Amino acid sequence: MPRPVTLFTGQFADLPLEEVCRLASGWGYDGLELACWGDHFEVDKALSDDSYLPRLRALLDKHHLQVWTISCHTTSQAVCDHPIDERHQAMLPARIWGDGEPEGVRQRAAEEIKNTARAAAAFGVRTVVGFTGSSIWHTVAMFPPVPPQMIDRGYADFAERWNPILDVFDEFGVRYAHEVHPSEIAYDYWTTVRTLEEIGHRSAFGLNFDPSHFVWQDLDPVGFLYDFRDRIYHVDCKESVKRLNGRNGRLGSHLPWGDPRRGWDFVSTGHGDVPWEACFRMLNSIGYQGPISVEWEDAGLDRNIGAPDALARIRELTRIEPSSASFDAAFSQSKQPS
Repeated sequence: MPRPVTLFTGQFADLPLEEVCRLASGWGYDGLELACWGDHFEVDKALSDDSYLPRLRALLDKHHLQVWTISCHTTSQAVCDHPIDERHQAMLPARIWGDGEPEGVRQRAAEEIKNTARAAAAFGVRTVVGFTGSSIWHTVAMFPPVPPQMIDRGYADFAERWNPILDVFDEFGVRYAHEVHPSEIAYDYWTTVRTLEEIGHRSAFGLNFDPSHFVWQDLDPVGFLYDFRDRIYHVDCKESVKRLNGRNGRLGSHLPWGDPRRGWDFVSTGHGDVPWEACFRMLNSIGYQGPISVEWEDAGLDRNIGAPDALARIRELTRIEPSSASFDAAFSQSKQPS
């Protein structure tokens, strides 16, 4: 049976949730990956207002939509980040930003992620998707020269801040799916290996597979799925394309999304460099049974056109299923005398 396809609401958070529900339902989505910004999923209200979650459930039921995952990308980014600055202020709730003192922001963000686990469990959702932030991402260029102990401290900082959060996830039976992504503690293959080692491979912490950030790093998303097959807790579909022509740089040149001078960019699903069919075949092979979430970020195409187009493409891919009979069995049957 084809997996459900959901719409990640983060790129629609300027719209009221009621309008997003109307659009997603009309386009044919099965559900939503609710973002914890805008009015889409308000963690503080979920825990303080007894009527909030029933009203939210009624709204989703009205539009025949389900929720399997909640996204806390913006707040989770602040848990480990260095520096904390105006970028964070622009995306954090005022109650998390407070006076902007960096360590206070980090600690309030960590408490919010704990509360997100509690709120998710209260809503019957067992997977929370997000980031981790990183105290060492700013060293990635390796100049000025970075001593090994500085990197070690970065991973230790991650474990120190995230283990208490994951204790709460364990307590409430919720899993955290980290999106492997530049600017995070795990942003490629080997940093993912080290991140999992640093927290003892505890089961509360897994991965949100989004191959768009693999492509421009020249990583193999299919091999990644296989090697981390026991940690794939959620799948986001976002497409990217490389435009490396001798002028356009792989790092994006501080240019905005959609600028043709960028060396890579997000595009409509099926029009970029992600090997989608191979990814879906591997998802079948590793037994992933969860939803597929469309994350729309193509700056060059209106989202009200792109989101339904992406859904149609993903529907085609979710129909890729392994044969009901093995090749050997089918071959043997074909050799039976008539």
